Amino acid sequence: MNILTKSQFSTVAQQKAGNKGLSGVLNENKQFSRATQLTSIFLSHSHTDKDVVEQAVSFFRNFGITVYVDWADKTMPESPNGETAKKIKDQIILNDKFVLLGTNAAIASKWCNWEVGIGDTYKLSNKKIAILPLADNSGTWNGNEYLQIYPRIEQGNTNKSDYFVWYPDGTIENITEWLKRK
Repeated sequence: MNILTKSQFSTVAQQKAGNKGLSGVLNENKQFSRATQLTSIFLSHSHTDKDVVEQAVSFFRNFGITVYVDWADKTMPESPNGETAKKIKDQIILNDKFVLLGTNAAIASKWCNWEVGIGDTYKLSNKKIAILPLADNSGTWNGNEYLQIYPRIEQGNTNKSDYFVWYPDGTIENITEWLKRK
């Protein structure tokens, strides 16, 4: 596995954002709309990873993709409850793709694990689910064994500006093709 660290991913996101920068990325997301984009992603993540979430949103938007982040959705309840779970499940189904921002905090999160289960049900058979594993800056990644059954997003082995979806069967697909495939 060619897992990026959080700081490496931060550099990648900054490069992809260019002059636009990363500030305000989540505020723009409050106006979430699938209508103007080719593909949309439900981004599963730990709420403790706000900086990495902003970087991921910028990374995917660079490909012309809309990204749904639950806590940037102004229709979500103030405190998590059953309505929160229903809205999250609906958004997982509604969005074209499901990506787990696989930090150690996300892997430990009960919400993220529940979301992966929903994503598995609705997205796995159509190859519309992937994990973006991100190690701590020390290089530690606590990925669970069950995560090995999912495709993962990683840098290319030779060109570090290329990204691919690596499937458990050993096949790979360019991320641009994966993102735009319905």
